[in-house]
Amino acid sequence: MTAPIPRDIPDLPALPRTSSHLLPSAVPARAVVPLVRRPVAAAYRLVLALLAAGAVLVETLLGSPGRVLGYFAIQSAVLLAAVMLASARRAWLARHPLPGALTAATLLYVCMAALVHHLLLADTTPRFSMAEGSAGPTWLEPLAAHTLHTVLPIAALLDWLLLSPPARTHLRQAVTWLLYPLAYLAFSLTRGELLPGSPARYLYPFLDVARHGYRSVLANALLLGLSFYALAVLIVALDHIRPNPVRHRPKTGFRL
Repeated sequence: MTAPIPRDIPDLPALPRTSSHLLPSAVPARAVVPLVRRPVAAAYRLVLALLAAGAVLVETLLGSPGRVLGYFAIQSAVLLAAVMLASARRAWLARHPLPGALTAATLLYVCMAALVHHLLLADTTPRFSMAEGSAGPTWLEPLAAHTLHTVLPIAALLDWLLLSPPARTHLRQAVTWLLYPLAYLAFSLTRGELLPGSPARYLYPFLDVARHGYRSVLANALLLGLSFYALAVLIVALDHIRPNPVRHRPKTGFRL
């Protein structure tokens, strides 16, 4: 026989509390915060992706595709178009955003390409052009170059600041972001060695080994690498202090 269930259950003793702080939860915040569609962010990123793709297409059609696609600015614009297109899709379908390290690295490459153009190439004589010798309209290539080196970096920065949540990136990620510029330097020098008789063997004048020698070119590359790292550290610092622009009030009534 089983013992009868008592009508009154005696009070249970209180559990001892060793700390007034709540224990950290292993569940990430994004797992309990409902996601919402963001049509404004999706539309902005779609327009940005189309601008980047259009500028790359114009430069490729006006110049030699094999040469134009070798420029760092063109490659970073292609990456920006792909990232913005994927981000637009996720914002429209109410999905989690792309990893913050990816979007921050894309911003780094686009902004660095713009800084190099405006500080080192914009005032050169003759005028620097990625589609040199093009037979198209005289205004089309400068418009594409302005879009690549001015419009896209500013638009990407505004998206990162106003439409993207902080990702709390780390300095170790900033070091990882430098692998692509380092690989591009190796590509540029190798390309120059494989095209000894071509006038366009070196795409950028400050990486022209035939004119400046390896010592000067490597010194220029070192200065550019330090500039890349300084800008990457600035992006990481801003990522930790900027507010979250995508906060919203979920249906539970709690504001997260």
